[in-house]
Amino acid sequence: MMRRPSGEGLSRRGVLRALAAAGVGVVVGRGAHGYLYERHRVGVTRTVLPVSGLPVPLDGLRIALLTDFHHTGDEAATDIQRAIELARAEKPDLIVLGGDYVTLQDRRFIEPCADLLRTLSAPFGVFGVIGNHDEEVETTRELKRRGVEMLNDARTTLTIRGETIDLIGLKFWTRQPSDLARLMRGGTTTTMLIAHDPRRLVQATALNVPLMLSGHTHGGQIVIPGLGAIAAKKFPVISGMARRENTTAFVSRGIGTVYVPCRINCPPEVALLTLQRLAAPQPVRAS
Repeated sequence: MMRRPSGEGLSRRGVLRALAAAGVGVVVGRGAHGYLYERHRVGVTRTVLPVSGLPVPLDGLRIALLTDFHHTGDEAATDIQRAIELARAEKPDLIVLGGDYVTLQDRRFIEPCADLLRTLSAPFGVFGVIGNHDEEVETTRELKRRGVEMLNDARTTLTIRGETIDLIGLKFWTRQPSDLARLMRGGTTTTMLIAHDPRRLVQATALNVPLMLSGHTHGGQIVIPGLGAIAAKKFPVISGMARRENTTAFVSRGIGTVYVPCRINCPPEVALLTLQRLAAPQPVRAS
């Protein structure tokens, strides 16, 4: 069944377009630069993530997170290819793809995007989830054909350096705490949640998930000095790392753009994440 991107995405579209129409980029002297250059300036962001209860052998595990590709044509393909080259050069242990491979379920670009991503590889695998702009069936099929293990409301268990770690992937439209609890049942104590939408941090925190990786926000895409990322204010984390209780979350700014082909004070990124052990989970406060 086809799903159109959710209504919340449409409101974000309105905000981004309003910012562009009002000439905010010109006011801060970055509009033309954001359109012509900054949105194509893909770089590597290196972050150390403290993870509660991480087994000692997994300390130092390196994960590359690539998300929000939004393949729409040749310019986007060039940016995606650059991101892939940067990720491969880092030689991560594991690669995570955070969703939104195309925009507005545009089937013309599902296979081209999957073709670009086929060159990604890592010792412990490449794993992906579905975003709100993705048509689930075709996107899943094309990525699986190219070596990506898709976690559509699914869990897989990896053995890394003699320790087990569960990877759980949520589809964008899966939001109930009971759905995540079901996927966690019978799993290991070391869990990494891949959720396109960072608002799943509420469920992850309630269920004591040690680590969550997300995208979706684009870091706000247009960040105005003194005002911040207006289009992403509703998210608990707009970009970068945050901790809630025993849960560490990282939200990537992503690679592509959506609705407005511009980034201001918010360059695209490949996130290179190094896990760091926190000795033991802390008691969770009673609600």
